[in-house]
Amino acid sequence: MTSETQARAHAPMHPTRVIAILGLAALAFSLSQTMVVPALGTLQEELHTTASGATWTVTAYLLAAAVATPVVGRLGDMFGKRRLLIVALGFFTLGSVVSALGDSLGVVIAGRILQGVGGGIFPLCFAIIRDELPREKVAVGIGMISAVLAIGGALGLVIGGLLLDHASYHWIFWVGAGLGVVGVVGSYLGVPESPIRIPGKVDVRGALVFGVGIVLPLLAISNANDWGWGSARVLAMIVAGIAILAAWVALQQRTAEPIAHIPTLRRPAVFFTNLATVLVGFGMFGAFVLIPQLLQSPEATGYGFDLDATQSGLVMVPGALVAMVAAPISGRMSGRFGSHVPLAIGGVLAALGLLMLGELHDTIALIVIGYAVSAVGIGLAFAAMPNLIVAAVPAERTGEATGFNTVMRSVGSSIGSQIAATILTASVVVGSPLPTDDGFTTAFVVMAIGSLVAGGIAALIPRLSRADVAATAAASAESGEPRPAELVTAGRG
Repeated sequence: MTSETQARAHAPMHPTRVIAILGLAALAFSLSQTMVVPALGTLQEELHTTASGATWTVTAYLLAAAVATPVVGRLGDMFGKRRLLIVALGFFTLGSVVSALGDSLGVVIAGRILQGVGGGIFPLCFAIIRDELPREKVAVGIGMISAVLAIGGALGLVIGGLLLDHASYHWIFWVGAGLGVVGVVGSYLGVPESPIRIPGKVDVRGALVFGVGIVLPLLAISNANDWGWGSARVLAMIVAGIAILAAWVALQQRTAEPIAHIPTLRRPAVFFTNLATVLVGFGMFGAFVLIPQLLQSPEATGYGFDLDATQSGLVMVPGALVAMVAAPISGRMSGRFGSHVPLAIGGVLAALGLLMLGELHDTIALIVIGYAVSAVGIGLAFAAMPNLIVAAVPAERTGEATGFNTVMRSVGSSIGSQIAATILTASVVVGSPLPTDDGFTTAFVVMAIGSLVAGGIAALIPRLSRADVAATAAASAESGEPRPAELVTAGRG
């Protein structure tokens, strides 16, 4: 039976049910990105490590996700997206259990690395939505799943604070394990397997080279506070990583079945969307680091509110809620005006909110408002970006292309969190271990600049003409795939 015959015989399930199940799977991963953040101080104390060592529980997760995501996305295109979704959730669940049982830094980090394999959940979810949902539901569905990253990131801070204040850090990982199990069962029972496959083999060499090229700069950034941003070690690792990634691009172009199709990644719509993704992730994770630290600082500093982990997390709940509302709005805007519109608006709103946080953080009410404005922008932008990717690539490249888009989020998040921490550290004055108010203002402004540039990049993303859509559809038809990019409503963006 041909793939086209299989596709015709394949009856998609109810869109709402599929989106709900995929949303839960994505939520498990996004919550675990930040649930551990409120516990960094506790982990440092209980695992008998330094602040840098404790931070590795965040960095290892992001690094593993950056490396595993394109691999899992490619495997999903080859062997079935539902199947690999269950595998990714299985690794995530196993890693959660390992970290929950861990009583040493090495074991907890090992579990976090396994959890990071779950980063492949996002491109698989996007590809499943594209394959299974009616075309009028695709833009909204992708927008909802994408916004889960921002929503889950904020809620993770709340849940992590609650568990830390009322239980122990072990329960942060047990919650992740429980969500992973529910995600596995839901995916097995409620998500249909896609009929779209690309026969081939895994480019293990390319995956390893890519992993080294990504890990080296992120390792340098994560340790720059300890080693010094201008140190020879940091600069050498960044330069080496860039050189390896350049060699990886050349290697992929000479590989018969590469893990990444470089011509696809070079398409203007894909390239500029990925660049914007780095910058929006930069601003989002910078806010995740800055806001809790600002709220938990002692009142004696003149700017802090002396809140505990739970209270500081609750301050961010309104932002998470409005981001949830922004996601479907972004999808509808994408369908009507093109996805570049919510990306541009989102970047500007995120920058405005971050500027408000930098200049107006004298009361909790102002912080709530500033973060809510920022969260609306991040929700709009994150929901728009995968729609831009999906509309610009052939159906058989969806998992791979959206996988790299998710990698760009991890890269931006890592850079944002480290730069925010570095700015605060640089503002510390002699005789006090705490950053200054000016340090917070500067950090928020830097995050805002990144978000504003992301909004400006939207103007560089070409709108797809009918000829572009036809060409993408023809590429899918040549590969024997039944669901071309023209089925994506957001293709007009």
